[in-house]
Amino acid sequence: MEKRNYEETVEWLYEQLPMFQSLGAGAYKPGLDTAHLLDDAFGNPHRKFKTVHVAGTNGKGSVSHTIAAILMADGHKVGLYTSPHLKDFRERIRVNGEKVTKDFVVDFIEKYQAMGLDCQPSFFELTTIMAFKYFQEQGVDYAVIEVGLGGRLDTTNIITPVLSVITNISLDHTALLGDTEAEIAGEKAGIIKPGVPVVIGRAEGDVRRVFEEKAKKMQSPIVFAQDSPYQYEIDEGFLCFKGVRSCIPVKYELTEEFQAENGNTVLHAVPFLFVSDVAILQGMNQVIEFTHIMGRWMTMQKADPTVVCDTGHNPGAWEYLGPRLQEIADKQPLRVVLGFANDKDITAIMHRLPKNAEYYFVQPSVKRAASSFTLLFKGIIMGLKGHFYRTVEEGYKKALADSNKGDFVFVGGSNYVVAEIL
Repeated sequence: MEKRNYEETVEWLYEQLPMFQSLGAGAYKPGLDTAHLLDDAFGNPHRKFKTVHVAGTNGKGSVSHTIAAILMADGHKVGLYTSPHLKDFRERIRVNGEKVTKDFVVDFIEKYQAMGLDCQPSFFELTTIMAFKYFQEQGVDYAVIEVGLGGRLDTTNIITPVLSVITNISLDHTALLGDTEAEIAGEKAGIIKPGVPVVIGRAEGDVRRVFEEKAKKMQSPIVFAQDSPYQYEIDEGFLCFKGVRSCIPVKYELTEEFQAENGNTVLHAVPFLFVSDVAILQGMNQVIEFTHIMGRWMTMQKADPTVVCDTGHNPGAWEYLGPRLQEIADKQPLRVVLGFANDKDITAIMHRLPKNAEYYFVQPSVKRAASSFTLLFKGIIMGLKGHFYRTVEEGYKKALADSNKGDFVFVGGSNYVVAEIL
């Protein structure tokens, strides 16, 4: 059989393996049996380097990238595994900020197919082991591993990290993880390993008790970052944290105020990694340069109109995005290009949207996409004015065409919407 090229290999991955990014719950495979089988077949690569495991409903991508940047600034060779990707599959697997090579992706899939294993992995199961194998071959010192979904039964949970981080808990993926925040916390707490320190970004009430009980059972040191938050201010466009180990303020390149919680979580986590003060300063100040993170209040166009995109896609994320957009709408004309996956709590998100904005409801080109006409109907009920468009491109172009000097265009609601714009 003729050797596949990279494009053909990735197409095979998308079409032959159940992929949550496209199918949603139908692609979710809870349990670790297949992960262990694949891991054994490839020689248990995750045991060859240290890992940091990051879970949470919101912020885990930002926290993962920032920890990776700090470790790189401290002189380590660092793998980073995140999901989903926005433009290119290879964004999921990086070493020192550089994407996995196309040749490695092709060769790994060829080796997997030649093994003839008696299993039917999901897209995420196979790509997780691909990441671990790449990190082993690249000789990384650390790999920062972002949980795909949940924690306890997530494929990534075959690792035993040196540090676990759980950013926060809110209602998302309730059909798979539980109907209450405490139930979801139980799934996220599944990444807490015996004796391994765990840092929790924010947790209240029953959620906090779930984490405390699991940490006690595992005899794991536990820190709640919210208990001793670092003070911050906005300084020349930076989030500026004060009083962090050195007397020099730490400037965070993920600049929006709603990143303060993520920055605070990182600052409580990195002492467990024994990095230098200089590495903390440099990693947080240059996280985009080190890791090439995209889609976090990302400026696509600076003026006339200003265009910003953000991948926040659940009610927890919109607790921060909603007020930020309201603040903008109260100062200047705001146009919002908005689309969602159909398994999100769209009603809860829409309650947080400013009513004094113009909406362009769009439908990304994935099976999970919510109908843009349905979004318009829901929006009308909630007092939002706008129109629906059958594609992201159509809605985005119309928003730009309608804009005048001084307008602000926001693009978001889903990773898929941002991906199509980028």
